[in-house]
Amino acid sequence: MTNPSDGRGKLLFTPGPLTTSRAVKEAMLQDLGSRDTAFIDTVRRIRQRLLTLAGVSQERGYEALLMQGSGTFGLEAVVSSTVPRGGRLLVLVNGAYGERIVQMTGVLGIDTRVVRYAENTPLDVAEVRQVLAEDPAITNVSAVHCETTTGLLNPVEELGAVVREAGRYFFVDAMSSFGAIPLDLEAACIDFLVTSANKCLEGVPGFSIVLARREALLATEGAARALSLDVQAQWRGLEANGQFRFTPPTHTILALEQALQELEKEGGMAGRAARYRANHAALIDGMRRLGFQVYLRPEHQSYIITSFHYPDDPRFSFGVFYERLNEKGLVIYPGKLTHADCFRIGTIGQIFTQDVERLVAAVGQVLEEMGVSMAAPSPASSS
Repeated sequence: MTNPSDGRGKLLFTPGPLTTSRAVKEAMLQDLGSRDTAFIDTVRRIRQRLLTLAGVSQERGYEALLMQGSGTFGLEAVVSSTVPRGGRLLVLVNGAYGERIVQMTGVLGIDTRVVRYAENTPLDVAEVRQVLAEDPAITNVSAVHCETTTGLLNPVEELGAVVREAGRYFFVDAMSSFGAIPLDLEAACIDFLVTSANKCLEGVPGFSIVLARREALLATEGAARALSLDVQAQWRGLEANGQFRFTPPTHTILALEQALQELEKEGGMAGRAARYRANHAALIDGMRRLGFQVYLRPEHQSYIITSFHYPDDPRFSFGVFYERLNEKGLVIYPGKLTHADCFRIGTIGQIFTQDVERLVAAVGQVLEEMGVSMAAPSPASSS
């Protein structure tokens, strides 16, 4: 049974899809044709709002476009259509989502250099500078802003400066951060950024978002390795007549316009960040009181999603733990780490501190039901 008191259904403490407002859901009740003037106007407004949210504009040389498919489709669109033929992509990896980009380049046959770090270690700006100096074949660099594997926040602003200084193009996966962690594309020297409608923007799944520096976008001519994922062609189509080249997810785009209006009313990125920070603080305080240990060091931890070590008790089963919380209408996330047993709890979406407190209380109840003792994790399992 779910039984939340406010009618939202199950509360999703995940990195997305996530809990959305009733108004966002209701926005999808309208049917519009993909060539309807009202829909084309909606897409135009959304593109402008996204640029404003990123601290840039078309007048300052930036573009926003929407790509059908999930966030991963948007990432593959940028990887497959912005690295030049004969170019080399430097992929910076400290989690599963950086590794996913490596998988993409392997399938696409793109020459790739990979620099890996431990899952609890931020990307090293000094090392990236050295790699770029030593390897002139590198044309593009990719990094994940908030690595959802752990919740770790990478220094993309500092990385962007190094990449720009070296004369390469910089691509940022900001899937789980854009909309809540302030990031100025121009100041961070980002050429291409990808995010999703169903993360911190609090929309619903169905498409991804690409923000691009126009000069960098124009330089991708002839680089595309796919028809439907061609970022420059998608942008040119939207610019020509406001229409998608292929059928757009009309209902979910209408939902995003409502979500962006709600974001603006909340005070933009700063206002949303304040709520998410409060959610995260309530989560950390409550889980520590229960005896849980956070995987990451505080200085590396974002307020988007947090990884917690399993209790050091053989009676703990994540499968049972997850299902019992799910029965209470509270959905968390399994871990994705390669060397530590963890689970993850997101603090984004249409949730508030009282929801987090409710989750923490339920976690305590479930542990008691399972007979789990919250002794400190053994040294072998700690970060």
